Amino acid sequence: MALDRGSPLALTVLALLQYQPLHPYGIQRLIKQWGKDQVVNVGQRAGLYRTIDRLGEAGLIRIRETGRDQQYPERTTYEITDDGQATLRKWLDEMLSTPKQEFPQFPAALSSALLLLPDELSDALGRRERALTETLARLEASLAADSELPRITMLETEYLHEMTAAETRWVRALIDDLRAGRLTWSRESLEAVAVARE
Repeated sequence: MALDRGSPLALTVLALLQYQPLHPYGIQRLIKQWGKDQVVNVGQRAGLYRTIDRLGEAGLIRIRETGRDQQYPERTTYEITDDGQATLRKWLDEMLSTPKQEFPQFPAALSSALLLLPDELSDALGRRERALTETLARLEASLAADSELPRITMLETEYLHEMTAAETRWVRALIDDLRAGRLTWSRESLEAVAVARE
């Protein structure tokens, strides 16, 4: 069974197995230790196991060994195959070169923001702005703490920092527009627009 498309988690698993053979716990630990959990969801170990199963069924990874330690349950160590190495390079090229239409929650919520009153929207965006500010501070601290590392190892953190900074600026400007009365609407005005467009 071939995998035509890679997920961020599948890509990361292959990349880590390119580094060295690992068992699932070791994969999850390295993702967190190297800060890759900022861009890859490994919160649920079941998702990692499903991804490993899919990669194995596709022949992109294989079992290297199954070992048993007195302190731990049986652990299966995986390694990347030649097909896995080729697929990793293909997925990397595709993900880096081709923008993908993604459907994050925030733009979807913005498309229905007109259901709220301006004060309600301003309040919700104020909470988002505070959360973004905290995230931005964490990203800046991470970049500063890892400044001795080669830049290539921190590109995803750099990207997240820039995207978070841009979103923070935009959200702050939107809040300012709401609070200054430059962005207003009413049910009646929206209904009039809807009627006019029919």
